[in-house]
Amino acid sequence: MKKRRVILPLLLLALLVFTGYVLLDTFVIVRRYETNAQPLSKSEQPVEAQETAVSETPIASSLSLSAESVVTGDSYSDGNISIVITEERVGDTTVYVADVTLSSADYLRTAFAENTYGRNVTDTTSTIAESVNAILAINGDYYGAQQSGYVIRNGVLYRSTAEKGAEDLVIYRDGSFAIIQESEVTAQALLDSGAWNVLSFGPALVENGEIAVSVDDEVGRAKASNPRTAIAVIDELHYLFVVSDGRTDESEGLSLYELAVFLQNKGAQIAYNLDGGGSSTMVFNGQVVNNPTSGRGIKERSVSDIVYI
Repeated sequence: MKKRRVILPLLLLALLVFTGYVLLDTFVIVRRYETNAQPLSKSEQPVEAQETAVSETPIASSLSLSAESVVTGDSYSDGNISIVITEERVGDTTVYVADVTLSSADYLRTAFAENTYGRNVTDTTSTIAESVNAILAINGDYYGAQQSGYVIRNGVLYRSTAEKGAEDLVIYRDGSFAIIQESEVTAQALLDSGAWNVLSFGPALVENGEIAVSVDDEVGRAKASNPRTAIAVIDELHYLFVVSDGRTDESEGLSLYELAVFLQNKGAQIAYNLDGGGSSTMVFNGQVVNNPTSGRGIKERSVSDIVYI
C-alpha cells in the first residue's frame, strides 16, 4: 500500500511533465529546419526533418514589375499584374475581395515567416509580406502548427508526411488549381507532376463550379461563424483572394457554406479554405486591409506562412 502511494504521485508528476513538454513543443518551442529555401542534404538535416524528402527546384527569376505601374488605395496594375480590391457585406459580415489577373503564374507565390521552414517559426502576415515585397498577401495554412500534412512551396518539397483525411489545394506551375486527398497521392508524386505549391488546411469550398461543403461542415471544433481566408481560381490566371472579418460587433463572421456560396456566386471554379479565425489577414501595398482579431483586440496574429502576389 505504501509503495502504491509513492508510485502514483510519481506517475502523475511524470504525466504532467510529459504533457507540458508536448504542449510546449507543439505551440512554443521554435525549431528551424531550413532557411532561405535552400534544402539541406539528408545528412545535414536535424532529426525532426530527416524524414522529409526535399527536391531542389529554383524559383523562377525572370519576373519584372513595370515602372509604369498604377497604384491607388484599392488597386494595382502594370503590364503583368492587375489587382482590384472591393469591400462587400454578406449578411452582417464584411468581406474583402481581391480580384487578381496575372500574365504569368510565376507571380503567384508563397513565403515562410523569417524565410525559414520550421515549427513555431512565425511572424505577422504584414511583416512576411514586407520581407518579400508583396503587393498583395493573405495568410496561408499555418503549416508550422502541424506535424504532418504536405508542404510544397515554390517548387520545393519540405514535408512529405501525409495527414489522415487531409484535403489539399495544389497550385501547379501553370497556375491551375486542383483538390487532392493526401491519402491518395504521395507528395513526391505531386512534385513530379508539376505541383508548385501545396496548401494543407481545407476543406475545398468549390470544385468544378459546384459547392463542395454542406451547411453543417466546419473545421475541427470551430464555431459556425468565423473570420475566414480563402483563395479561388475563376479562369486561367484569374484568381480571388478573400478574407472576411468576424468575432466583432461589426462582423459576426461566415460559415464555410456561406463562404462557399459567396465564392461560387463570384464565378469560382475551385475555391479552398485557408487558416481562419485570428489568422485571417489581407495586406495590400503594405497596409492591413481587414480587421484581424487576435485575443480580445483588433491586431494581427503571427502565422507560419503567406500566399502572395
